[in-house]
Amino acid sequence: MVGPTAVGKTARAIEIAQKFQTEILSADSRQVYQEMNIGVARPSVEELSAVPHHFIASHSIHQPLTAGQFEREALETLSNLFQVHDTVVVVGGSGLYIKALLEGLDNLPKDDHVRAALMEEGESLGWDQLSKKLEELDPEYARTADLKNPRRLVRALEVMAITGKKFSELRLKAALERPFTTTYENMEMDRSDLYDRINRRVDDMMELGLLEEVRTLISFQRLEPLQTVGYAEFFPYFDGEYSLDFAVDKVKQHSRNYAKRQLTWFKHQI
Repeated sequence: MVGPTAVGKTARAIEIAQKFQTEILSADSRQVYQEMNIGVARPSVEELSAVPHHFIASHSIHQPLTAGQFEREALETLSNLFQVHDTVVVVGGSGLYIKALLEGLDNLPKDDHVRAALMEEGESLGWDQLSKKLEELDPEYARTADLKNPRRLVRALEVMAITGKKFSELRLKAALERPFTTTYENMEMDRSDLYDRINRRVDDMMELGLLEEVRTLISFQRLEPLQTVGYAEFFPYFDGEYSLDFAVDKVKQHSRNYAKRQLTWFKHQI
């Protein structure tokens, strides 16, 4: 089950899992981290107790989970679950995690020196500059990429620097065989309604204590998992660069932008 942020995937996944008396494997690249709760809309204690979940708060921000690692660990988890269940519900909005699990990832070249140089460029000039570079070099990939994710920005630019070709042209065209069949449910809703839900959810997060949650993570703000919507916008606020209202508006704006990219991704992938 896939869909944009705030569309209601958690409730729907629980409903289906209860119907089939099975378990849920989360393919969310942010809910996987123990230290991140409110800002990633982690399922509530009641929701987690309603159906067994996997890859929720299972890893630490100090050891980021790459899509490749998720692919390996999730396939192993699915193998174990299929020994006792005929059906497993996979739910998430992280397109790359979904692709990694269900289709496999591309075997593309790597260069530590190129990657290090790009990381340094992003940290010194700002990740927005790298986002603009990616948009200029490969607009097709940029339309669906998570431009707020430094690792994915760097990876795409790294591959293009090595090969001299667009990242979108080099990505895996044929899905790898998997020992299971997949049925997709792509959750959608009217765009304006979705954006209203996103805005309201951010307000709810603030009431639940999102600002205090981010405050506890200030010392780790340069870690890759925290360079994400709902967290990255508040660090400049704590540095006195802009007001709290401005930060909250940025979270809403970036969340809407992320939802738009998710919709585009799943439209072309499913």
